[in-house]
Amino acid sequence: MSKPKPHAKDLRTGRHSENNRIYLVTAVTHKRQRIFTDIFLARILVQTMRSQHQQENISSLAFVIMPDHLHWLFALQNDCTLAKIMQTVKGSSAFRIQKLRRQRGEISGRQSLWQDGYHDHAVRKQEDLQQLARYIVANPLRAGLVKSVADYPLWDAIWL
Repeated sequence: MSKPKPHAKDLRTGRHSENNRIYLVTAVTHKRQRIFTDIFLARILVQTMRSQHQQENISSLAFVIMPDHLHWLFALQNDCTLAKIMQTVKGSSAFRIQKLRRQRGEISGRQSLWQDGYHDHAVRKQEDLQQLARYIVANPLRAGLVKSVADYPLWDAIWL
């Protein structure tokens, strides 16, 4: 008998946010839709993420937006919680992206953009942040989307 899949609320059990702590977060689109192959839609997500950095809720260290998911390395700031950051980024990006998709006639009515929940990893002090950032931005290369990371437009890292 197979184990039941965890629900998003079960993944949040025991989750704790620490100010100035660095987290690696992964969020996946609903039903793994390849939404972010559209550069305009992906740029909406980038703008939403950057607004959190500009508001000093987080310090963004590295990210890559893949066709159907996001990897983001950041430090929480000003007592913001991980849950609040992710709720804001996923909610705001979903609202703006789905509105544009409805205007284009790609979808009708309300549809989910993101899967419930997200995966997070609190980075330990001994972990090499630059190495972790390189691993994150090399995702398109490992996925065979490009031959060089320089050819992929949807990433950023403070070290590179």
